[in-house]
Amino acid sequence: MLLIPAIDLKDGKCVRLRQGRMEDDTVFSEDPVAVAAHWVEQGARRLHLVDLNGAFAGEPVNGDVVKEIAKKFPTLPIQIGGGIRTPEIIEAYLSAGVQWLIIGTKAVKEPEFVRDMCKQFAGHIIVGLDAKDGWVATDGWANVTDVNVIDLARQFEGDGVSAIVYTDISRDGMLQGVNVEATVRLAEAISIPVIASGGITDLNDVRALCAVSKSGIEGAITGRAIYENTLNFAEGQTLSDQLVQSTGV
Repeated sequence: MLLIPAIDLKDGKCVRLRQGRMEDDTVFSEDPVAVAAHWVEQGARRLHLVDLNGAFAGEPVNGDVVKEIAKKFPTLPIQIGGGIRTPEIIEAYLSAGVQWLIIGTKAVKEPEFVRDMCKQFAGHIIVGLDAKDGWVATDGWANVTDVNVIDLARQFEGDGVSAIVYTDISRDGMLQGVNVEATVRLAEAISIPVIASGGITDLNDVRALCAVSKSGIEGAITGRAIYENTLNFAEGQTLSDQLVQSTGV
């Protein structure tokens, strides 16, 4: 199971938000490229980038930073979310070396867009589903809908998405532990990989996710924990590798 460092971009800086609130951010670095280099040195095998401004603006705002990171690490798989709303944006990111595009709010509001993009860019589309108590949230978590997260994930699985990034918004950025039960329920309901996001605090959360990784949990995105040092990233990835190897999952 991969541990995937999150690099959340706001105004060209690396930040973390608490529960998706743009006004409640902590700046960890003014040099996101250097941050990416740090996590690669620590053993990261994939990066999760988020254009926070783009998520709210509906179009890329920190795209140049994303492209700089992709250029610096041409063989490193990178996934990017935030403001992915047109095929032109997807094409530009793919041309820059990004591997996967994460479609979030637009996937919920215009699911046919996901279907079309999966046909046009097969193998490169991930859907990000944020949920609270099993119900999908959109618009930077500002709106909780009456759409069931498992039902929607099954629909996107049929459309051909490569994976689902699942975020429990009640836990994200709060260092309260992963909602393992909800993540497993989703992973067992679909056959495509699930990437867990939200709530990872320490090595105990890594152990908990590795214990259920056979349910279809491919990786876990970690942000605040590795920036505030409640989780040592290198130790976490090493532990994950050891646990997965020992259990054969």
